[in-house]
Amino acid sequence: MLKILIAEDEELIRKGIVLTVDWASLGCIVTAEAANGAEALEMMDQHKPDLIITDLKMPVMDGIEMLEVLRKRGDQTPVIILTAYDSFDYARSALRLGAVDYLLKPFHDGDLENAVRYAKQKIVQPSPSIILPGIKKDSKSKYVQETIGYITNQYSDPDISVGCIAAHMNISEGHLSHIFKKETGCTILGYLTRYRIQQAMILLKDCRIKVYEAAQQVGYRDIAYFSSTFKKQVGMSPSEYQDTQT
Repeated sequence: MLKILIAEDEELIRKGIVLTVDWASLGCIVTAEAANGAEALEMMDQHKPDLIITDLKMPVMDGIEMLEVLRKRGDQTPVIILTAYDSFDYARSALRLGAVDYLLKPFHDGDLENAVRYAKQKIVQPSPSIILPGIKKDSKSKYVQETIGYITNQYSDPDISVGCIAAHMNISEGHLSHIFKKETGCTILGYLTRYRIQQAMILLKDCRIKVYEAAQQVGYRDIAYFSSTFKKQVGMSPSEYQDTQT
């Protein structure tokens, strides 16, 4: 049975989801309920859900903010977003962060069940993925952590370089490169490439996003070079990968 966590600030809607869906027939069980994103994050370690169903707009911490925290932690738990806001910007933000589906409230009978079935396919048959190197457990280097943070925030800048990262931290380029490679086993540019392609994979899950748009949004000016890099990292071209997501 897949474990489900539901985050919804309106108790009547939350209880309605819990009680009206035949979870057992879907091979699922609701193991935790939260009234906002912050509560949901607190429950993650204890309940370890296989799937999160969350409202978008909630007090304290909304669904997008919760997703951002999860992804920064490296947690790739599938998420279904529920919202009354029919906005492509909201949908794009959710999809960029790896949401597997986006349902408008009030949804029709069977919509949520179908979304859960689709999410289960993603869990059982995961898409190609890129594993980012992590910091060694005994690492004490603030420079490595700051480098990863800088890349996370600035990866879409096509002019980002080891030199500008080092200058930002007032450290020599050579010394920073040595520390990063020692602590992660990966070069800074190698990490940047993997991170960019990982973000491109998230974008390309949305069939409305063109390959050139994904390339530009993750910091590539040259579409041919982006496609070549993507294929080396993922094992298929961006368009082939996007076809697997439909």
